[in-house]
Amino acid sequence: MFRVSPYVALIPVCLGVFVAADDQTVMVTVLPDIMFDFRIPPIELDYASWTITAYLLGYVAAMPLIGSMSDAFGHRRMFAIATVFFMLCSVVAALSPSLPFLIGIRVFQAVGAGAMLPIAIAVVGDLFPRGGRGLALGIVGGSAEAGGVIGPLWGGLVARFLDWPWVFWMNLPLGALVLIALFLLLGPSPRFKSSLDYVGGFFIAVALASLTLGLSRIDRLDLGMLGLLALTAVALAAFVYRQRTAAVTLLPNSMFRSRTVVMANVAHLMVGVSLIIGMVTIPIMTTYLVGHSPLEGGLRLMRMTVAMPFGAVLGGLACQRIDYRIPSVIGLILVAIGYAFMTTWDLSVADPQLTIHLALAGLGFGFLIAPIALGATEPVGHGDRGSAAAAVTSMRLVGMTLGLAAITAWGSQRFSLLVAGIPMPVPQEGEAIEVSRQRVAEFQETLTNIGMDVFVTFFAVAAVVAALGIIPAILMTWNRARSREVEDSEADNLEPEVPPRPRTV
Repeated sequence: MFRVSPYVALIPVCLGVFVAADDQTVMVTVLPDIMFDFRIPPIELDYASWTITAYLLGYVAAMPLIGSMSDAFGHRRMFAIATVFFMLCSVVAALSPSLPFLIGIRVFQAVGAGAMLPIAIAVVGDLFPRGGRGLALGIVGGSAEAGGVIGPLWGGLVARFLDWPWVFWMNLPLGALVLIALFLLLGPSPRFKSSLDYVGGFFIAVALASLTLGLSRIDRLDLGMLGLLALTAVALAAFVYRQRTAAVTLLPNSMFRSRTVVMANVAHLMVGVSLIIGMVTIPIMTTYLVGHSPLEGGLRLMRMTVAMPFGAVLGGLACQRIDYRIPSVIGLILVAIGYAFMTTWDLSVADPQLTIHLALAGLGFGFLIAPIALGATEPVGHGDRGSAAAAVTSMRLVGMTLGLAAITAWGSQRFSLLVAGIPMPVPQEGEAIEVSRQRVAEFQETLTNIGMDVFVTFFAVAAVVAALGIIPAILMTWNRARSREVEDSEADNLEPEVPPRPRTV
């Protein structure tokens, strides 16, 4: 038996979070190979992209219930179960005989992956004392962001030297490494005597899944989309009713009575909206307007995403020294300033302005990870930390879904409105070829300028959303003495055979 630093004990948790986040973005670069193997024509790219959407669907839908389960069964145990489930689904994904099968198994694979981040946030509460969790939360959040950054690069390497199933096969040795280190370095987590609300978990899973599916079809405005949104409303109403009337609820009602927890979730929702606007707009603008390759679009986006892990660590360090509302506000200001600079872009934008503007936004997003996690989890009792972490993580994903739907619907409408009335450059009888070509070039330039106007407007919206997020961030205040009393009183609900404070062994 030997003791290790809690930061060392956090290593397997961070590695698991990194691998799970990597699998969320790795599909971007191997998708063409998958389409080729399954004989999916390029015109059906929207169908093939469900391999990515399906992962988001499973990622968000199961989080609330699994977060609650981790409080009841132990955070380390549930993290290990999630890792094993993720590995098994990776094997099935690698052996997929068809694209529909792969899409389906990606939903289940994401259930295991989606469990890891909120449980990791709860593990920080097990390992570190109150007031010393900021840096650890920043490291966990930075690991997740780093996985998302490396995912496309890793997929590109696999596509270059191996076949696409290897993005799934490689999860086996990585997962095994996580499990071995988990049980060697991390002691048993406390378990709390509580019942689980599977009915409430079902209702919120249906609500989140149908919302994600419905908003993914917002550009169609058909009966299918309306039906899914109606199902969302019904499931959400059922969940709220369950929360108000059931003796055992999925999310502790004390969470909703804490202004800090509510405001942290609102702030994270707005962060999700602002984040997805940049992640979608930057690559598309680079490829379709500037005329660079998709690789260049990814490299431009990496200027923002690479800065996020560094911001996460800095924000975590700040939280251990000052009120966590301050780094929250600083992060949102950096995001708003970064996007505000992007509204000045034109087709000729280049370094150093390009990198500075994107890195500012990325640093700001990173700064927000630890303080929002603290705001959402510190005020609740120790036995509810997994549930609270799952809820606030889900809110960012819901925000990303809402943001993506909004720019898809509004962007298409805005572009159509701007191009309305512009005459097509149809060759006229007796017109010289040079004149015809000149009119075509002018028409294409007009369309490009209109497209740039739309994308710049997206950046402005993202800046405004980030600025509005400052309001809930400032309101993330809570009674520290009272929250400490709540956490200490819950020691009585620990399972007797498990020590109240986990030991690293």
